[in-house]
Formats: sequence, structure tokens, C-alpha cells
Amino acid sequence: MKQVILAAHFPGVNNTTVWSDPQAGSQIEFASFERFARTAERGFFDFFFLAEGLRLREQRGRIHDLDVVGRPDNLTVLGGLAAVTTHLGLTGTVNSTFNEPYDLARRLATLDHLSEGRAGWNVVTSWDAFTGENFRRGGYLDRADRYSRAEEVLHTVRELWDTWDADEIVADRAAGRFTRHDYPGAFVHKGRHVDIEGHFAVPRSPQGRPLIIQAGDSDQGRDFAARSADAIFSRHGTLESGKAFYADVKGRMAAHGRRPEELKILPASTFVLGDTEADAHERAHHVRRQQVSPQTAILLLEQLWNKDLSDLDPEGPLPPFDPVLDDDTIIKGRAGMYPDRIATANEWRAIAEERKLGIRDLIIEVTGRQTFIGTPQAVAATLNEFVQNDAADGFILVPHVVPGGLDEFVDTVVPLLQERGVLRTAYTTTTLRGHLGLAS
Repeated sequence: MKQVILAAHFPGVNNTTVWSDPQAGSQIEFASFERFARTAERGFFDFFFLAEGLRLREQRGRIHDLDVVGRPDNLTVLGGLAAVTTHLGLTGTVNSTFNEPYDLARRLATLDHLSEGRAGWNVVTSWDAFTGENFRRGGYLDRADRYSRAEEVLHTVRELWDTWDADEIVADRAAGRFTRHDYPGAFVHKGRHVDIEGHFAVPRSPQGRPLIIQAGDSDQGRDFAARSADAIFSRHGTLESGKAFYADVKGRMAAHGRRPEELKILPASTFVLGDTEADAHERAHHVRRQQVSPQTAILLLEQLWNKDLSDLDPEGPLPPFDPVLDDDTIIKGRAGMYPDRIATANEWRAIAEERKLGIRDLIIEVTGRQTFIGTPQAVAATLNEFVQNDAADGFILVPHVVPGGLDEFVDTVVPLLQERGVLRTAYTTTTLRGHLGLAS
């Protein structure tokens, strides 16, 4: 029976997290991250995940209201968490567009040492000039080139990590010293995006090299994961769509000389628990209304209509006019969500008319909902069903409140997964790769 991989995402600036909830903590105080990570480790999760944002989004020329809490540097936070956890993997997003391979390799290898082999890197790209304005290369990268740079940056980082001989480092570590007499870490890489040479300063960690994670649902993204990643985030929250994604991505791996078990597919998933099914659905309805306030409903509608709609009544009807088709979008710092604005607007109009929904209720309906809703018994059974039927290898759980939003899951669902024999009752490995059954 396959084991269920569990990861905990500390969510940040998005309309999943309800910062207005009385139980919500801080996005930047270390105590919030520490409590969340300790809860995940108490539940024998495989890893903690922290996303990254390189610029605060803007809408109508103002900081987007969901971004006001800020975005701290995630590798710094993960380094702190290495000191207060012992087994939990520590993974974070680091952008491959606006970072250089040597510095990336050094920072990630350092985290891997500080955590004794528990580090992971979620490789993401960015192409927009708005984000680039925070960097010297603002807007320089064509969108079509983002994956080619990511591939080369990742390849170069791995080259740097691999300049240290694994067997020799293991032997030296066992002896309590590093005794190489030759100059370690020599490298040369000359390519389209990267042209560097020198010596790499950080030896191998206990897990060999950090875990590589990728998030991308496009054809390019799926190929990138099949070729280069150890894990891929998925957006597919139903059994059938999950099975199709799972089969597609794993089916691409043979062409790159890889086995299906070398890549773990992990959907990002939300959950709402209740004593009964009715209770869980009532709580889910309350959470969705917290997530989509009247103000947030208008802001999200504007992102499709690409126009200032602040004069509309959130409980009123959709605009009678079509969205503005303009490359200069009203929301800055967020990837385009709607490739065909007119088609999407017409779909929303049809839903609103059929169900007699105003703007806010429509936005609640069309902008996402909780992935798993039910009693702890029902949710545990569904999670296991996904994994045993090859719709996922595990889940990245995203609670709607932090830092305490994971507590109920750990207290009620985790014991049921353990009873089924699909989740560990104790850590038997010390590295993140070991937890996931992956080679160095």
C-alpha cells in the first residue's frame, strides 16, 4: 500500500488565507512560522513549504489589499526553522529568473547543511517587467525564454553541488572533519544564460543535494518536471483530473531516462473539517465568505474585466459591458489568469443568471473552493483514495488560517491515516529525500 506524502504550506498573500480571522497570527513574526512547523512535525509530515513574492502586487495603482502583510525572505525563515525542528523537510520557492546560480547553490546548500539534509527548492520563473523593476534586469527576459533559463540555472546549480565528491565527503563527515587537500569545487559553465567558472565553497550535505520541486501545469512545465524535478505541485483537485495529470506527467519520464517513482505529484489542497458532513459544509460556507469579502469580490472581478469597478455594488449584478482587452492589465505582479476574457465573462454571466447570484456570491462560486470537506473519517478516506488510485502521491495542505489552522487536521485526520497504515507513526529517516524514498 502506498504511503501518503504530506506537506504543510504556510500560506501568505492570497485569498485563501483569512488574515481578518481572530485566530490569525502574523505573516512575518517567527513565532507563527515556528508554531506551524512544529505542528506539521508533530503530525509526521514530510515537509514544510513557504512560497515567495518578489514584489507586492498593485491594483488601480495601489498595493493590493491581500499584500499588505508583506513577504519576508523565505530562506532566512527556513534557516531559523532548521533550529527548532529535527525531521521536517524545509522547502521554499526561489525565483530562477532574478537569482544567479552560484548564489542560489550556496544559499540552498547552506540550508541543507544547517538542517542536516532537509532542504528543498521550488524552482519558479518570472517574466514580467513589473516584477523585474525591483531588479537590474527588469523586463529583460522574454516570456518564451523563462523555462530555458530555469532549465539552465537548475542544471548549473546541480553542477556546482556535484563538484564535491559524495563518497569522500561522507567518509570525512564520519571522521568528524573535512580533509580534502585539493582545492574543492572547481566548475566551468558556459551557456546561453549562464557563463561562470570558479570553485564552489559548500560541500555536500547528508542528503547529497536539496530536493527539487516544480510548479507548472503548462506543457512546458510538465516536461520540465518530468525531466528535472523530484516533486511537482498540481492544481488538480478531483480524482479524475488528478489521475489524468498523474498519468500524463509520469508518462513523460521514460523519454528522459527516469522511472515514475522518481517524481512525486502533490496537489495543493485545502480542507474544512466538521463533526458531521452538514457541519463541515456549513463551516466551509463561512470560510468562503471570510475569504471573499465584498471588497475582495470587486478586486477579483476587476482582474477579469481589467477595469476599475469600485463603483459597483458587491451584491449587485455583473457589469453590462465586456472586459477590456488590453495587455496593460489592472493587476500588476500576478500572472494572467484568463486567456480569453470574453469567454470567461460569458461563462460567469450564465452562472449568475442561472443561479440568481450577485457579484460576491458569484466570485465565491467561480474562484475556487475547498478541496476536501467532511468529517475527519471522510477526508482521511478520500486522501487515501487519491493516492492508492494514482491521482496523487500526497498533498500540500493549505489551511485558511495560520498558524493554528493545521492543528485540527493533525489531531483528527493524521491518526486515521496512521490506522490505515498509510502514514508513518515515527520518522525512520533523517533527510527529506529519505522521507520521500528518493535517491540523492
